[in-house]
Amino acid sequence: MPRRTSVSLNVVERGEGVPVLALHGWTPDHRLMLGCLEPVFAGRPGYRRLYPDLPGMGASPAPPEIASSDDVLATVQDLVDDLLGDAPFLLVGESYGGYLARALAGSRPAQVRGLALICPIGTAVENADRRVPPPEVLRPDPGLLASTDARTAAEFAEIAVVQTPETLRRFREEILTGLDVADQEAMARIRRRWTLTEAPEGGAPFPRPTLILTGRQDSSTGYLDQFALLPHYPRATFAVLDVAGHNLQIEQPGLFDALVGEWLDRVAADAG
Repeated sequence: MPRRTSVSLNVVERGEGVPVLALHGWTPDHRLMLGCLEPVFAGRPGYRRLYPDLPGMGASPAPPEIASSDDVLATVQDLVDDLLGDAPFLLVGESYGGYLARALAGSRPAQVRGLALICPIGTAVENADRRVPPPEVLRPDPGLLASTDARTAAEFAEIAVVQTPETLRRFREEILTGLDVADQEAMARIRRRWTLTEAPEGGAPFPRPTLILTGRQDSSTGYLDQFALLPHYPRATFAVLDVAGHNLQIEQPGLFDALVGEWLDRVAADAG
């Protein structure tokens, strides 16, 4: 199939077996998804994990031709063609990556055997249109913030519901590292045409095992706009986790690992 773009995405691979494509959110890079999922797969051999950097993020370029979410999605379609062809695969998306993942699953319903969405953008794409709770810190640690450099503390405090040394460590290693290297000019260009031309749920319902994870205290994407997606995903487990914000995988790692593991079990049972 001819390529849609000239862009080749940077991809980090782990393991062998059933492919799992993991798409990170807006501004971080593949390290967010690596930190999310590798603990889940540590005890589950037989999966080939693919962690790309989206255009303008991490080590992936975003030349002027990449000027919209449609273009970003096209680079992911090219990646699937290049690395997987027509082979079946599992798909995971976080936040903005969840928005792209829904569109990718809709365009490849026979190929995507399972879909997992982590704090995804819901029915309202633009921030101003979303129904989200106000920011709330349930487990604060002022001493932790005071002992951290000002920039890191501010970025962490803006989104953290649980402030502990461990959540700060993971935020710094898995998220802040990506924020530091993003191509801000490219991000601004893409952001001006952020809504996909074709709505992800515009086609037939997605019939495969699905997981939708949201945080009860997520002030970025919330949980109400994701509930409205359920009719399109008749095989979806939908969970709203308390004591969890937009980085629920960091703040509720035990529940996250258990629910993703159960989703993998459902996908495997269908495939068998």
